[in-house]
Amino acid sequence: MALQGTHDSNEPVVYIVDDDESMRLALDGLFRSVGLQVQGFASTQDFLAFPRKAVPGCLVLDVRLRGESGLAFQAQMEQGGVRIPVVFMTGHGDIAMSVKAMKAGAVDFLAKPFRDQDMLDAVANALSRDRERLAGEQAGVALRRAFEALTPRERQVLAFVIAGLMNKQIAAELNLSEVTVKVHRGQMMKKLGARSVADLVRMAEALGVEPLRRTV
Repeated sequence: MALQGTHDSNEPVVYIVDDDESMRLALDGLFRSVGLQVQGFASTQDFLAFPRKAVPGCLVLDVRLRGESGLAFQAQMEQGGVRIPVVFMTGHGDIAMSVKAMKAGAVDFLAKPFRDQDMLDAVANALSRDRERLAGEQAGVALRRAFEALTPRERQVLAFVIAGLMNKQIAAELNLSEVTVKVHRGQMMKKLGARSVADLVRMAEALGVEPLRRTV
């Protein structure tokens, strides 16, 4: 059962999965005391069933849950494409377990009882990571949409530009006037929001666009 909490804004959310209700309540109070939104769950199944918004978040996860392993769930999330930073906590942890968790991408591994500030610092780090991930994904979506708005000719010009060809050379390749190539190039750069050839090269790499080589 999830702890009730406000989940209506675009503010970051901390998810807690621990089958110990007293620990969930204690962490809920700690995170809310610094203005964070919180959702608590007794099981990983409840967490997965909860509709998560596309806002920065992190998962505070107990290593040992009834009938399941937090480390196994971390691997399950990775396989299922659930991309959210994990902060582990345990009362039974050992060095090997923490190393395994960190290698698998966990942000931190805290042994109970932990200092409140250590948990807050770990969560702040995790939320910062997720904020960067979301920003990168959103930028990627916007770039793909801008590329899809290019005409076939503008895409050809892009591929020649990132290959290092000058307007005159591109004009010869496409059997166009140099003025026409300049127009296509200007429109292409405007649509993509590119300020330079270096910008175009970076964007093309992100999009998987291959440079076109000269044939004439």
